[in-house]
Amino acid sequence: MAFQVAPEFGYVVFSLVATFVTYTYLGVNVGRARKKYDVKYPTMYSDKDQVFNCYQRAHQNMLEQLPLFLVFLLVAGVQFPVPSAIAGLVWNAGRIVYAHGYYTGDPAKRNQGAFSYLALFGLMGMSIYGAVRQLNWV
Repeated sequence: MAFQVAPEFGYVVFSLVATFVTYTYLGVNVGRARKKYDVKYPTMYSDKDQVFNCYQRAHQNMLEQLPLFLVFLLVAGVQFPVPSAIAGLVWNAGRIVYAHGYYTGDPAKRNQGAFSYLALFGLMGMSIYGAVRQLNWV
């Protein structure tokens, strides 16, 4: 059995590349914050500077969401490549806004990036609908 995807699946691949760029950007920011706030490896969090911890948490939160996001992006992208790719870019933008809100040192400002959850739930919905369609339940 051959597995084919629409040519538009290329947009999903671009969204995956954007995810790598976002992930790397947030990681580099943690590295810079390590130097600025003098937090040596392997220490994960600082007892002295909560702003560093905000940088670290922004990156960690992305890592915590990344596996499900990637699965939903790829699964949804098979049947809905363009909307999935757009949702992927929105999710990445939300991660960046979330991080920059967190970087202020006021954790409540991270919620400015909460729109990334709309993209994640959209991908989950497309994945579920795609599964229902694939099973001929509709």
